Amino acid sequence: MTVAGQARSGPRAFARHGQRRPAASARSRRDTRTGLVLVTPALLFVAIFALFPLGFGVYISLTNWPLVGPYQFIGLSNYDSLLHNSVFLQSILFTLKYTGIVTIPIFVVGYALAVFVRANRPGTTLFRTLIFLPYIVGLVTESYMAVVELQPTSGSVNFALSKLGIVSDTTAWLVHTGLAVTAISVLVVWFYSGFAMMLLMAGMQSIPQELYEQARVDGASWWAAERRLTMPLLRRWVALSLIISVVGSFLAFNQFFIMTDGGPGTSTVSVVMSIYDTAFAQMDVGLASAMSVVLVIVVGLITFVQFRYLQRDAD
Repeated sequence: MTVAGQARSGPRAFARHGQRRPAASARSRRDTRTGLVLVTPALLFVAIFALFPLGFGVYISLTNWPLVGPYQFIGLSNYDSLLHNSVFLQSILFTLKYTGIVTIPIFVVGYALAVFVRANRPGTTLFRTLIFLPYIVGLVTESYMAVVELQPTSGSVNFALSKLGIVSDTTAWLVHTGLAVTAISVLVVWFYSGFAMMLLMAGMQSIPQELYEQARVDGASWWAAERRLTMPLLRRWVALSLIISVVGSFLAFNQFFIMTDGGPGTSTVSVVMSIYDTAFAQMDVGLASAMSVVLVIVVGLITFVQFRYLQRDAD
């Protein structure tokens, strides 16, 4: 093209480009408005049902708000009283111990079950359903069932274990702290293992089978493939499973309320149960809100540390 041709085509090209830029800018603004319209319902839902209750709970924790009657703003007095509340401090220690007891067994049993059912063997669908069924039934129902089956003289647990010579047929499981924690821990592991199995199985099935075939061609054993292939590729799913398990353990309430009511004494009072008693038995909603805020902070910190640690291992 000659210089004259370039000179003639230059203004037209510039005009064409100049016309595209406003059109592209308008399209971008239209897409932005459309995106805002689409996410507005979700933002409103989060603001109304999450952010507002959280902020209002923090405000209540700064008052002496009773369950019924007027209230006054008292600042950080509720948080100061928590430092001297022996029941609340004991409930934190007990909840930490309970979390440490059940978290690893839930993961180990769930992982073993996921390994067993991840292949499409005959009967695995039925087995998955049976293992996941306790999670569908619900912990409240199973806690009431456990209370019946753990009765000293009429429960099936004592009948079966006494025949094996493990315990006496009159063992009172729910009136001794150690036995009560053991019974509740076994129940919770049985309840949550099905959920952990489904979560980890989903992660295992997302791993390409070609990798396992190549490992077998290279002469890798089952354990070597599991340790060097499955576990590294499954770390994000493992992190999710552990975080859900830890958060669920910290928020434990139903099993303790139904099976032991915090007893004997206050030895099996969890953090959430302590909050419940403070709000509805002592009718001190302000102090209960302060406990809730502390619980949210503790669970958030533990989840953040756990996530960062597992993410660092994955990287």
